[in-house]
Amino acid sequence: MTMETRRGLLYGLGAYCLWGLFPLYWPLLEPAGAGEILAHRCLWSLVVVVAVLGYLRRLRSLPQLLTDRRRGPLLALAAILIAVNWGTYIYGVNTERVVETALGYFITPLVTVLLGVLVLRERLTRTQGVAVGLAALAVVVLAVGYGHPPYIALVLAATFSSYGLVKKKVGVGALESLGAETTVLVVPAALFVAALGSSATFTDSAGHALLLAGGGIVTAVPLLFFGAAATRIPLTSLGLLQYLTPTVQFALGVLLRHEPLPPERLVGFLLVWAALVVFTAGSLLERRRTLAVAVTEPVG
Repeated sequence: MTMETRRGLLYGLGAYCLWGLFPLYWPLLEPAGAGEILAHRCLWSLVVVVAVLGYLRRLRSLPQLLTDRRRGPLLALAAILIAVNWGTYIYGVNTERVVETALGYFITPLVTVLLGVLVLRERLTRTQGVAVGLAALAVVVLAVGYGHPPYIALVLAATFSSYGLVKKKVGVGALESLGAETTVLVVPAALFVAALGSSATFTDSAGHALLLAGGGIVTAVPLLFFGAAATRIPLTSLGLLQYLTPTVQFALGVLLRHEPLPPERLVGFLLVWAALVVFTAGSLLERRRTLAVAVTEPVG
């Protein structure tokens, strides 16, 4: 393993572990509600991203992206999707449903596959079909356990997988994309904060205001780590590391927040984990076959 690969793994571990620790941060911002926290996250994320892009001398890319006839509308759609995702996640964490938010990110890769079939007309492999089927069964089991469908998990999975699909079509770097998306969101976010008037932002301590502003740093740092990892290690490795985030969230929900995990919910999670094992094993085998074919094919 080269030094660059080691660094890439460390950056990847840092990114996904930091994302997994988000449930520890958002409750610190109460009594601000999910809407207010989301608005501040958008505002301060833009401030941090603009500062970083300015330092990297890539700030000119923002207006170019937003005025691009093809990319501009796609980035606006991505902004809406990530805003719904962030807001739902903050609401889930601050209403003591961390385990359900973890479920959302566990099933996101499988929802992404399903979107590929429905939107891009891709074909399911046999292992992907089994994995999606197990995930669907898990949702049914969890719906019985909760007494209703796991709405928070489903919204998180649907918005994040759709966001990934849009980002794939845009083809822009993570930092530039976040800058463009938060630029789209900055006006409604600023208007929302202004409309709150004497909200928790202004009546609580300076420390609380700093924590709200810190949402921008909390958002940007793991994204920078992720970008550094993506340029140093294969996407296969990143794909395996992504399960760290919901695993950490699940552990925090059960062990730290003491959220209930009755047998029917545990069965649902076991089905999800089985689906992910099938899905990951199938993906790795498919990649090996593709590499083997590429090696044996004659050149020229």
